[in-house]
Amino acid sequence: MKELTLVIPAKEESNSLPKVLDEIKDLELKKLVVLAEDDYETINAIKNKDCEILFQTRKGYGNAIREGIKKANTKYISIFYADGSTDPKNLIPMLDKIKYEENQIIFGSRYEKNAGSYDDNLITRVGNYFFTFFGNIFFSLNITDILFTYIVAKKSAMDKLELISDDYCLCVEITLKAKKMGLKYDTYPCIERKRFADKKKVKAFKVGLKILNYLIKSFFTKFYQ
Repeated sequence: MKELTLVIPAKEESNSLPKVLDEIKDLELKKLVVLAEDDYETINAIKNKDCEILFQTRKGYGNAIREGIKKANTKYISIFYADGSTDPKNLIPMLDKIKYEENQIIFGSRYEKNAGSYDDNLITRVGNYFFTFFGNIFFSLNITDILFTYIVAKKSAMDKLELISDDYCLCVEITLKAKKMGLKYDTYPCIERKRFADKKKVKAFKVGLKILNYLIKSFFTKFYQ
């Protein structure tokens, strides 16, 4: 996996991220942690770990991922979580689906056979089902989990998307643009593990409203651009 870079966006993950980096320390791949320059606790917690640190120039989850993708210089990239919920054992089979099945992007899915989530609650599960249904009906995405950004992809494919979202709308933007540009993609069943430490920082209702607004705007733009 020397041709793979893990892009790891992080925000106040001083308790989880060191454990994540320890878990993957023996994998022959690049680890690129993207975080704010003033996230001192996280920086100090990983300063002696085997990873490259990139300070994001603009705030936001989407910006962290975009800047990480731009920085990566390997053939393949993966968006990997700093909280321990993404299982590294999925990296090889997801990468193989690109190498041997001519896919350009593989989306991890928590809602397929042999998949699941230990981090879901009723609100996030219902919201994800709704947004995935919306995407499949109105954009013909043919996916099973639109909000899970555990992704393995060709770097060249991600560059083609020219992503612009600075927040969690990025997860939806990736799928919509991949479909629009005719990129070949597929899904892979994953188990979303419990966080290694601390509580989820995402405000589900607030993020959900932003994503709904993004989907609605994208739907009308499709017909009136």
